[in-house]
Amino acid sequence: MISKHNQVNRDQIEMIALDQLVPADHLVRKMEAALDLSFIYPLVESMYSSERGRPSIDPVVLIKMAFIQYTFGIRSMRKTIEEIETNLAYRWFLGFGFYDKVPHFSTFGKNYERRFKDTDLFEHIFYRILKEATEKKLISSDHVFVDSTHVKASANKRKFEKKVVRKKTKAYQERLQEEINVDRKDHGKKPFPPDKLKRNWSRKLRKAPRTLRAGIM
Repeated sequence: MISKHNQVNRDQIEMIALDQLVPADHLVRKMEAALDLSFIYPLVESMYSSERGRPSIDPVVLIKMAFIQYTFGIRSMRKTIEEIETNLAYRWFLGFGFYDKVPHFSTFGKNYERRFKDTDLFEHIFYRILKEATEKKLISSDHVFVDSTHVKASANKRKFEKKVVRKKTKAYQERLQEEINVDRKDHGKKPFPPDKLKRNWSRKLRKAPRTLRAGIM
């Protein structure tokens, strides 16, 4: 006998906590348990005024948004913000409730510019998080792809791990800044200057052990 689902359930009111809707084995729960991001606050404290200005995005939320994009392979920060709007697991990871407003992309870009422009602070923070996530097996270091570059782990991967993570950090930051620059141009603002993140990478690569260089395409 054919049956039809009652669509009226869409309007059903439930009393439920967001925490109940995120599966126990979801990656965001593992990340939240494994990563202590409180180190970010003292690093960025000098970038904020305690006496003037409107409340900003929590810097940990700012970094977590970037980490969501990186970890789940979302193609842009703008798309990431759209996903956070409707993805309950992402909201949970950010500490948002059902009705908390997700920062607009332009707000994200302004905060990124004010806190990280002309500094290596973002690189330092993101590198530390990726390194810790790799060490705790949240991100596989056996095979990673960065800007179409394949880096295969070898028997000496510990010696190369830091360089791989730094390469991933720089590649991600370059893509993020490119996206922010497009938005700045659209709003008649001057884009960030050409990124300096690629400097010294080739020199580091030349210094890598021969066995490691053989694993790079």
